[in-house]
Amino acid sequence: MGAWLRKKAVEEENPDDVPTNQISAVSIAAIIAEADGETSPSEGTEAVEATSNTDVESTTTGPADLEQALADRQALIQLCLYALDRARSGGVVERLEHGLAGIGVRALRPDGERFDPAVHEAGGAVATEDPALEGLVAETEVVGFADHDRVLRAPIVIVYAKKAQ
Repeated sequence: MGAWLRKKAVEEENPDDVPTNQISAVSIAAIIAEADGETSPSEGTEAVEATSNTDVESTTTGPADLEQALADRQALIQLCLYALDRARSGGVVERLEHGLAGIGVRALRPDGERFDPAVHEAGGAVATEDPALEGLVAETEVVGFADHDRVLRAPIVIVYAKKAQ
């Protein structure tokens, strides 16, 4: 059980077992982006320093609380996508996708759909002699994601193309 869930005072059980506090999702995403040599996800927006309000007894929320919650949500979604891209286990990938779907972020696998450059990124083509397949997505190379109606990442797909003669 995590130290932050204990009901007894930490000092009574083990004085060295003190929680280190909580880190906001924005801070975690910034740490990951910095480690990968990318720009901070909050670049171009005001940096968020404070952690999320964890007081469950508070019933008042204001615009700042909503903005913080939305920023934390976006950072957590980006962190999950980062983890999905690096997951080696199919079970982990499935669990992350299921969890994201629970909050309205769905995976985009347009296999069999008509290729649309507005929502798909072509990663390659596979030749076909069947005119009915021409222009359809043969397979998804990299899964895309959408947060409700907003595309977070376009899927990278292989498209059926007419076989050169």
